[in-house]
Amino acid sequence: MLIGHKKQWEFLKKKFELNQLSHAYLFIGVKEIGKKTFAVEFAKLIDCKFPDLMIISPDDSKDISIKKIREVQNFLAYKSYNGGFKMVIVDDAEKMNQEAQSCFLKTLEEPKGETLLILISSKPDMILPTIISRCQTIKFFRPKDLPLNSERLKREQEIISNLMPVMNANLSDKFKYVKDLDLEKQNMNDILEVMQIYFRNLLLAEAGIGKQNPQTVKRYPIKKIKDIVNLIDNINNKLLFTNANPKLALEILLMEL
Repeated sequence: MLIGHKKQWEFLKKKFELNQLSHAYLFIGVKEIGKKTFAVEFAKLIDCKFPDLMIISPDDSKDISIKKIREVQNFLAYKSYNGGFKMVIVDDAEKMNQEAQSCFLKTLEEPKGETLLILISSKPDMILPTIISRCQTIKFFRPKDLPLNSERLKREQEIISNLMPVMNANLSDKFKYVKDLDLEKQNMNDILEVMQIYFRNLLLAEAGIGKQNPQTVKRYPIKKIKDIVNLIDNINNKLLFTNANPKLALEILLMEL
């Protein structure tokens, strides 16, 4: 079952319909948010099925060996059985060992025919930059409709508690907040999602539909709130499909508050 990731789905679907798919994509995002399921569902959309679909993942030794990548190369050397795409999904791509990554790089450098390679990773910093540069990166975030656990709810409450004084602070304090932000521990999408929820609820309250948040630190005109919500959406899109600097994007957003 595919949950969320609508923007990513529509982006790739349109590329397919326009015959503009890249030969290689890198799906990045935290674990267990449906990246692999998304890739498999996309294979169905482009009518890529057995025996033209190959999925590889770490073996018992906890890595992806050069032997598996050579199997990929052998798989891609033959024409499509069904007459369409040949597709390879590499799950936990950061677990390719050094030999495997070097071998895989040759596959990326010499794509053959209608070949689609999808690498999936929660730790792209462990992948060779030369591999990343040959893939189009698509970022995945935790879908809003993914069931929340108590730990995540607690984390979201911590985010909004930390953000409330920052949103009403002077510019130097805002810049300090962004500078000190540890993106290894704090997912940027979580911050944007919490801010989006906050301002959407604020918009409803100002329109007389919802209740005013007791934590509200500042009153905004309705038009201003709408502009902020739209800005958050735009920043989300840029972080999804471009190499936009997350901290710079957050700075721009906070300057508007």
